Amino acid sequence: MKKLRVIAMAGRREELLEGLLRLGCVEISEPDGKEQEWSALMRRGQSRLLSAKEDITQAGTALAALKKYAQSKDGLFIQRRPVSEAEFLGGKTVEKARAVSRDIGEQLQALTRLQNEESRLLARQASLQPWRSLDMPLELEGTASVLFRMGVCPGGADTGAIKTELAAAADAAAELYELSADKQQNYYLLVCHRADESAVMELLRPHAFSVVSFQGLTGTAAENLQNLERQLEENHGAQARAAEAIAALGGEKELLQLYTDRLRAEEAREVNAERMLTDGTILFFEGWAPAERMGDVQSLLEKLGCAWEASDPTEEEIPEVPVQLKNNWLTRPLNMVTEMYSLPAYNNVDPNPLMAPFFILFYGIMMADMGYGLLMFLAGTIISRKYRPKGTMGHMMGLMQLCGVSTFIMGAITGGFFGDFLTQVVKLTTGGDFALPALFTPLNDTLMILVGAIALGGVHIVTGMAVSFIRKLKAGAVLDAIFEEATWWIVFAGIGLMAAGVTNIVLYAGLALVVVGPLVTGQGFGKIMGIFGSLYNHVTGFFGDFLSYARLMALMLAGSVIAQVFNTLGAIPNNIIIFLIISLAGNALNFALNLLGCYVHDLRLQCLEYFGKFYEDGGRPFRPLAMETKYVDITK
Repeated sequence: MKKLRVIAMAGRREELLEGLLRLGCVEISEPDGKEQEWSALMRRGQSRLLSAKEDITQAGTALAALKKYAQSKDGLFIQRRPVSEAEFLGGKTVEKARAVSRDIGEQLQALTRLQNEESRLLARQASLQPWRSLDMPLELEGTASVLFRMGVCPGGADTGAIKTELAAAADAAAELYELSADKQQNYYLLVCHRADESAVMELLRPHAFSVVSFQGLTGTAAENLQNLERQLEENHGAQARAAEAIAALGGEKELLQLYTDRLRAEEAREVNAERMLTDGTILFFEGWAPAERMGDVQSLLEKLGCAWEASDPTEEEIPEVPVQLKNNWLTRPLNMVTEMYSLPAYNNVDPNPLMAPFFILFYGIMMADMGYGLLMFLAGTIISRKYRPKGTMGHMMGLMQLCGVSTFIMGAITGGFFGDFLTQVVKLTTGGDFALPALFTPLNDTLMILVGAIALGGVHIVTGMAVSFIRKLKAGAVLDAIFEEATWWIVFAGIGLMAAGVTNIVLYAGLALVVVGPLVTGQGFGKIMGIFGSLYNHVTGFFGDFLSYARLMALMLAGSVIAQVFNTLGAIPNNIIIFLIISLAGNALNFALNLLGCYVHDLRLQCLEYFGKFYEDGGRPFRPLAMETKYVDITK
């Protein structure tokens, strides 16, 4: 990375931002106040960021509405369509897309208003329904001498007992009529003499009687319900028309998708515009750019008449330098693993080239089935070519292809094709015996596979130690390199030679170095304690690390056994159709479990056993001002 410092005329800000957006290789840093000479004279630039975010929200809402009302679904993967850079950044489609987005927004607002009105009408309808049988106008409260009161009591109230109490009261002339009842409430019409209202209400108080009124309504409950039904019918019609209006714009989905991606680019541009400092006449910003793209950056800055400089990051700036991994077809898919774990520190090594061969090989060993490998490769290839996914999903498909090839090769070596699927098919159809050729099989050569897995683990661990050894030598830490890595290589070699019956001298030399190391690097009493600490930590650590690679054998064996168990179960009825159903269902389940399980265990071996030997994480991802798209692929 190169550290950029740029001064330009404020009037050329938009041209500069547009050019940087097209380049897609410059990250403008957030002002942090360290450049006191600039921050004292300048202020942060103004932008249209708020407006851009509002437009993105409106466009996203419009796309969601099309998905709902126009049945325009994207599916599991979004199929990107290619558009030229001129079409993407041009203004011809922007106004049309903005108008479509606005029209859909207006229809959605109308729908929301109608749905709220529908809820209000339904609530009113539910409140009037219990009074449908009452043929008295709701606004009628009584005559000169008599009061009419609608009221409710809790569900389960004893209507007969209430009526008996009213009839027995000498000072309360009243009659109670039950209109309807449900689980929650009983609904009554109370008729009483005006002069006796207080006494009647006092008698009804123990029964939790409460008066109900319908302010603003006239006519009977049945008439109001009929009117409500008519209003609801009109409301549903208006909602249908609004939904149809949105559905009619379903053909503009691609236009809205292009518009949404364009708005995201504008949002990124406006975010970066706020990071520039300006006094109204000139502007200043700092940033980062990859060294190999400095030719393009220089051409743009000189074209716009900018004053600029580029320099290598200083030691103090190392923690702030963003990290961009360099990739090829083999290592690029491993970005998914590295980014999931953590990017390396800027002055550390790129782990992808060091990890790719091991990750792909280990995955194939654990899955080890030609059928599963073929499915993985075909799925990754078809999805990559048809949908052209980007980012993490694109890396996942690429990694699936590579691991699919490795799985197929290891399946060919172990003779597995959906377990013993072909063997069972031949036996059921012809009655003959058939088996795919194999160098070794998980069931018959388990011990050999276990030894091989641990040996591969040794290669993996020693490779990580070798990377650490070289880094320490470059950093000038020669003693650390000798006593932390070289010493234990000698010990490992000595154990191997002793086991082979060649000599014990190499092991003794290694153990001597284990003792000497803490004496040379330690101080005082720490020299003695360092010997025991080094022995304990390294012996237990290496022992656990080596045993951890037994999972390569365990998952290979488990996947093979589960596949064969389902194949055997399917073959029991001695019917090829039943066999195919049970076998394919069981193998699909086994494939799904192993697809995730092998990835998790492979990831563990890389992140703990391997990265633990040399990796320094904590890198900050490189986030340049660029046209990041979700729905389209931009072509030059």
